[in-house]
Amino acid sequence: SIFLLKLNIDSNLINNPKTKEQIENLLRNGMNKELRDRLCCRMTFGTAGLRSAMGAGFCYINDLTVIQSTQGMYKYLERCFSDFKQRGFVVGYDTRGQVTSSCSSQRLAKLTAAVLLAKDVPVYLFSRYVPTPFVPYAVQELKAVAGVMITASHNRKEDNGYKVYWETGAQITSPHDKEILKCIEECVEPWNGSWNDNLVDTSPLKRDPLQDICRRYMEDLKKICFHRELNSKTPLKFVHTSFHGVGHDYVQLAFQVFGFKPPIPVPEQKDPDPDFSTVKCPNPEEGESVLELSLRLAEKENARIVLATDPDADRLAVAELQENGHWKVFTGNELAALFGWWMFDCWKKNTSRNADVKNVYMLATTVSSKILKAIALKEGFHFEETLPGFKWIGSRIKDLLENGKEVLFAFEESIGFLCGTSVLDKDGVSAAVVAAEMAAYLETMNITLKQQLIKVYEKYGYHISKTSYFLCYDPTTIKSIFERLRNFGSPKEYPKFCGTFAILHVRDVTTGYDSSQPNKKSVLPVSKNSQMITFTFQNGCVATLRTSGTEPKIKYYAEMCALPEQSDTAFLEEELRKLIEALIENFLEPSRNGLTWRSV
Repeated sequence: SIFLLKLNIDSNLINNPKTKEQIENLLRNGMNKELRDRLCCRMTFGTAGLRSAMGAGFCYINDLTVIQSTQGMYKYLERCFSDFKQRGFVVGYDTRGQVTSSCSSQRLAKLTAAVLLAKDVPVYLFSRYVPTPFVPYAVQELKAVAGVMITASHNRKEDNGYKVYWETGAQITSPHDKEILKCIEECVEPWNGSWNDNLVDTSPLKRDPLQDICRRYMEDLKKICFHRELNSKTPLKFVHTSFHGVGHDYVQLAFQVFGFKPPIPVPEQKDPDPDFSTVKCPNPEEGESVLELSLRLAEKENARIVLATDPDADRLAVAELQENGHWKVFTGNELAALFGWWMFDCWKKNTSRNADVKNVYMLATTVSSKILKAIALKEGFHFEETLPGFKWIGSRIKDLLENGKEVLFAFEESIGFLCGTSVLDKDGVSAAVVAAEMAAYLETMNITLKQQLIKVYEKYGYHISKTSYFLCYDPTTIKSIFERLRNFGSPKEYPKFCGTFAILHVRDVTTGYDSSQPNKKSVLPVSKNSQMITFTFQNGCVATLRTSGTEPKIKYYAEMCALPEQSDTAFLEEELRKLIEALIENFLEPSRNGLTWRSV
């Protein structure tokens, strides 16, 4: 077996001396378990495509696994599209990189393009880094058959990824992911020309869509701008941080389109830095602890609003300075309540008199707040839920648009928002400038974002939620936690109580069970590859436990959904706190299972 591993190195990894060296060192030091881990399994598609650490091995992101993935993509797309070689393929990338494996997003994007160019496929390769939403947008605009974005979004600096979009402009869902994986496994030996990244500079089939797509994207932004004149006069100042990623230039342009003065950039975080050197983790969702530099700059510049896009600019965090001098960092669910109110309010004020509210839709993933459902019930439009992951939202929006429906807004609680439908994926650039316009409009009435959030809750019912996670690096432990819940006390019995809290319904998307349905079958599609169980409690709380599709996490989501007349927030918050405590203690058992509490 060692001889076979050596053969594997010599034939496939020799084109990258750094990854070759990593494997040879493991061989030399007799680290057979790590060799097996690296070379005897392959990455699978999760909620955001392929995502893993950069480094040597078939379960890592590197030159070879990207070439193999693209060869599999080529094989599958050739089968699906007779006009593949006329329509072409889009490739974009962020600014990640790792010296120890000679691996960077730009290099991986070039290798992706090279595989396809060598097979005479036209490739639209962006000449510089772009926000992730530019790739799905370009796929639709250029009528390409598919596209890939090389990014690991907000993951730790060691990671990278390969995010695939279908011709619809939405991320791939089943069965495409399974079929592509099969094709990858049939094409593991690099083809002639697959390593030839010089084709990117020499092939007449390579096109750079950067200027064209940027112009079209900014033009389309005007569709969701409703107060350009007001924006140009606002006294509000905004600070923007791009978290060492791609967002700076594009957010600046978006502000210009909306008529704003440029937002103030955080100088230390404005330019790309693959080490994310000023933050403990490059995820703005982690809150105040990672927004330190932008909050301090905002105080110095007398700016009340901070906008933070994650490294690939597909997600957005917002913070607002309160009268007491403290910062309020909004959760994804709170921002969604504001965006939902805003997009519907703008639709009402700008639509024709005979427009039918029943033709209007908003969407959210099932682990996100139910606030849009409450707004929809009162206002008369439709609300739909999807499985976690924006790929499901994008896919459903496409169906709705094809059936003549109008989709105003969609979101997932992990600060992923989509205002309008120019892009069928979450978009931090458009969300940032829409949030700025909403704040500027409210400022004319002397209302803050937080005050408006309270107004939304008072009208539609308080929705108080808490989301967090535990780290668990052992798949067996994760599986046993969820299997225990499916056999709680006796075989094939779900729990009826969590501590003192009575459970009304249980939905298990992994197995397809839902006790609230007459046939006991889940309305949402079965998702056997990930663990997800939702508990609806008699006190109005909904709680979900699920595994992450991109990281070694067990996440929990809990929300108290109150009626408008229930305005005792202290009671609701305390009830939620007690329930989460019971959920962790009784269902996750962190001490017994060796789970690591979330920390930044």
